[in-house]
Amino acid sequence: MGAQRINIVFLFSDEHAASAMGNSGHSVVRTPNLDRLAEKSYTFDNAYCNSPICTPSRLSMLTGRYPHQIEAWDLGVIADQHRHRTWGHYLGQADYRTVLCGRIHFNGSDRLMGFSHRLLDDLPKWHRSSGRPPARSPNERRGSNSHVTECGPGNHAHSAYDRQVTDLALDFLKQEVTSANKQPFLLYCGYMRPHFPLIAPAEFLADYDPNTLELPSTWNRPLDYQHPVIQHLRWAWRNEVPPPESIARCALASYYALVSALDAQVGRIVNAIDNSPLADNTVIIYTSDHGEMAGHQGIWQKQCFYQPAVQVPLMLRLPANRAETGRVSQNVSLLDILPTLLDLVGQSAALPGRSLLDIARHEADRIDRPVFAEYHHMGMLNAGFMLKSGYHKLCYYVGHSPQLFDLSTDPTEIHNLAGTSNLVAKMESELRLICDPEQVDGQAKADQARRRSALS
Repeated sequence: MGAQRINIVFLFSDEHAASAMGNSGHSVVRTPNLDRLAEKSYTFDNAYCNSPICTPSRLSMLTGRYPHQIEAWDLGVIADQHRHRTWGHYLGQADYRTVLCGRIHFNGSDRLMGFSHRLLDDLPKWHRSSGRPPARSPNERRGSNSHVTECGPGNHAHSAYDRQVTDLALDFLKQEVTSANKQPFLLYCGYMRPHFPLIAPAEFLADYDPNTLELPSTWNRPLDYQHPVIQHLRWAWRNEVPPPESIARCALASYYALVSALDAQVGRIVNAIDNSPLADNTVIIYTSDHGEMAGHQGIWQKQCFYQPAVQVPLMLRLPANRAETGRVSQNVSLLDILPTLLDLVGQSAALPGRSLLDIARHEADRIDRPVFAEYHHMGMLNAGFMLKSGYHKLCYYVGHSPQLFDLSTDPTEIHNLAGTSNLVAKMESELRLICDPEQVDGQAKADQARRRSALS
């Protein structure tokens, strides 16, 4: 798009699994607004987060760097804008106003991290200003399995917060339409939903009958059939014993309802743009920081490299006068968003990602590009890494044997091919071009120990 002065509206949810959307082929989840957005967008069918947990994923995306490159190991990390440049810094230099509205999960006292101003901050409980890291000890585990059992109809602060995000964003957009200020803007709208607790507005939950939902085929998979790393992960996050089927059904219905509630907020933003002059000069991007296992493999939440946890929805809609659409098969990740923003505003930088527009225009039908993720938080005693190349996915665990899945023949990731395939060595070599897993694991543990000591 060269140096054309366009606006960018970035819509960012929390914990939206890529499959939980009508546009992804889901036969139950109702997402009419996201589906309409997707019809007019480049839709990326193989998009991945770079860490399956909130803060590392978000900081990686916002800096365009892998988590290990910016020491974003865990939920408690406090980013340092003097060391790591964010979208705000890059687009600010391109004379953009960079506006935050809603959930972004910055920890500490710096609530802007290079952005120009903020319409709405995170809820106070998410600031986590102490920076305390997880202990990652063998006996550390979540206090309860409320991320599953706390489900059903009700009003919750997260849903009210999301409505406030949209309200303030709409006020901002309305002012832009009438303002004489023609400086372009990036508006980031961060939503809480469909992140647990799974308390869903009754009007959306009414669309989902728990008794008729199809549970994941692996929702009650016994621990004994799983990899040792996954066994410990399930134990640490209180997923080792599947909930009663009635609870699992209620939780799944509630999750779907929260996706639909999020969809309604997205629809308000998109409709406002489409019904204003902004339609002709505004790019819309929608994605999520990670997915939600929603019972797959007996797991709720994320924190692993199975598809429901690491694969995210991702769509990019160009202005109405630039009709470019299509489904893109190539592997991409959230790391590619910053290069995309720079491409949109006519800038560039030396970053590990690539512009999504470049990929969509030249590699839409390919799937050979490798994408990478990592995890250094509670539940994995040693670091975990993922490399997806083509349809194959390698899960490399420091100190343990790997997993290898062929997603073209095994989409539910039941059959570990690591013991029988010669691809493991090849894919491990590709992974080591990005980082040395053992060295990064040691670096993460040392930094977490240092932070813990400083707070003791």
